[in-house]
Amino acid sequence: MLNKDNDGATGLESSQNQFSQLHVDNYLKGMGCALGAYFFFAVMNALAKLLSDHHHVVEIAFYRNFFAVLPFLFIIYAMGKRDILTIRSNAKGIVVRSVLGTISLIATFAAYAAMPMADTTAFLFTSSLIIPALGFFFLGEKVGCFRWSVIVVGFIGVLIMLQPEGEVNTQGVSLALGAAATQAVLLTVLRALGKVEKPETVTFYFLLIGTFVTAVPMIFVFTVPTWETVPLLVGIGLCGALAQFFLSVAYKNAPGNIIAVFNYSGIIWATAFGWFIWADWPTMHIWIGGLIVIMSNFVIIWREARLARAGYRRPGPDS
Repeated sequence: MLNKDNDGATGLESSQNQFSQLHVDNYLKGMGCALGAYFFFAVMNALAKLLSDHHHVVEIAFYRNFFAVLPFLFIIYAMGKRDILTIRSNAKGIVVRSVLGTISLIATFAAYAAMPMADTTAFLFTSSLIIPALGFFFLGEKVGCFRWSVIVVGFIGVLIMLQPEGEVNTQGVSLALGAAATQAVLLTVLRALGKVEKPETVTFYFLLIGTFVTAVPMIFVFTVPTWETVPLLVGIGLCGALAQFFLSVAYKNAPGNIIAVFNYSGIIWATAFGWFIWADWPTMHIWIGGLIVIMSNFVIIWREARLARAGYRRPGPDS
């Protein structure tokens, strides 16, 4: 990931040169960590679905953030890694990212509580289709006919997943698409603000601020945890922290377009957990529509990688 510092383009180029001299990509390590990250994300979502029978999703989000931030506090204060606390220049961006991330987390947990895991995961993949559209309307990025066509095809897959000839889980679908849209907005905001902070710093403040943001509404929905739910509440926080850690390591060791591909391993984990825990198996329209959405995402990833190799830089037409 490229960071923009206060010196503008000159500082950016200098940072790139220094980074290229000090860092060598380790693709196998990056891909392995990416696979681990999306596995832990899937475990976290499965735990959230299990907990939703006893706790409100706001509570679940609170415990996820609270137990995930504890290892960071240990590393910072017990191990002396105080540099994690340092915000280089974009405190406002950190706050915006944290609040949007918390809203997205709550919506995601609510969607998993309302629908089978594989179904929810398939709908969440639409966030990658929404990002180019947001970039076009709000960041002034050029989106050519090729990408618009892929986006349209992807949303045809969404229509197939909606199963127009049968019953639609309106609440679940609305929550899943809302979560996907929030994730897309979050990533678009990050691109607009520029990534000037270290990944561990962004993650720490996301968890810390998210804990306080969810603590306020939690007062009105609080349920006393039972001995059966305490391990799940601790586990959801630790899985979230591990997922974020592995994802950061993955992006440090392999290009983003390669790491993005492993996101789709989530459908495998979600299907497996849904089958083993809840005896849910995706219906044919979910398989077909989900496959169309995933293939549309793969085409966008392939296109972006091809343009990057050709030295193409946005904004500019890609048609």
